Amino acid sequence: MPLPSPPHAADSQVPVADIVCVGETMAVLSPPDARPLAEQPVLSLAIGGAESNVACGLAGLGHRAAWLSRLGDDPFARRILAELTARGVDVSAVEADPDRPTGVYFKDPGPGRTRTHYYRGGSAATRMGPELARQPVLRRARIVHLSGVAAAISDSCAGLVEALLFGREGRDLRGPVVSFDVNHRPALWRDGAAAARRLLAFARAADMVFVGRDEAEELWGTARPDDIAALFDPVPLVVVKDAEHGAASYAHGSRTFVPSLPTKVVEPVGAGDAFAAGYLAGVLENRDERSRLRLGHLAAAAALRTRDDVPVMPPRAETDPYLALDDDAWATTAPR
Repeated sequence: MPLPSPPHAADSQVPVADIVCVGETMAVLSPPDARPLAEQPVLSLAIGGAESNVACGLAGLGHRAAWLSRLGDDPFARRILAELTARGVDVSAVEADPDRPTGVYFKDPGPGRTRTHYYRGGSAATRMGPELARQPVLRRARIVHLSGVAAAISDSCAGLVEALLFGREGRDLRGPVVSFDVNHRPALWRDGAAAARRLLAFARAADMVFVGRDEAEELWGTARPDDIAALFDPVPLVVVKDAEHGAASYAHGSRTFVPSLPTKVVEPVGAGDAFAAGYLAGVLENRDERSRLRLGHLAAAAALRTRDDVPVMPPRAETDPYLALDDDAWATTAPR
């Protein structure tokens, strides 16, 4: 899929980004070990949000990434802005709301999985609306990345997603390519049937779609990757992720499958966002489908090996040799 070439930074006072990611980011309070939250005397403070996770991943892989959202005027907001800036993400278009707080969530480790407890109702980000779609930074990007999380947190946020997806002159080269990660969070939707309808409609309006095989089965009762990809017709590019098994992309009538790397899993939170960042880096670099999927897996593996929502991306001196492996070597090689 060809991407529009962004103007040079000198052409305008508006920042230029390869990608702009739009959505809520929250303060994250996490235990330092695997004991349940109720048994913890101390918690550590970090940040997390599906879309800003992607922006951080892309910045870590060497691309110009911006994050667009709203935050409260509070210490959590200052922590979020400072950390994203330190990771190389442009936050100059983020709006401050003096009347509403920044959202917070807690991680609760448990046998087999980590639960999350969200306190985001009435947050500054839930007041994002269609007017944010007029931000100039969006027009000067090559890719705009959205997710189903933003579409679920409020009616006005859903309106923003609609404006960015449907308020375009079709799929052409006059504006940025729009990427959409289904990112279904059942707890954010009051009605499961409505979630299925709306997420499918949003995805079908995008230029690129990321979806997990498990969430597609839960939402639409479709379990086979080929059938899942067919759901999104006429989207030009669909990526179906199947956890530890691998991921398949569907583009221009062709299917490309790359198995996941054997990786020790410390915590799965953030792995899907990291995968999207790696894959989108491959798109920005005009790599072939196999390399895009491999970059996605390498980024996801970095997330799986840490308890942090936002992992440190592997350096290119490490990723490039993996991209050059033959298929047999790839399938049996675990990243460091």
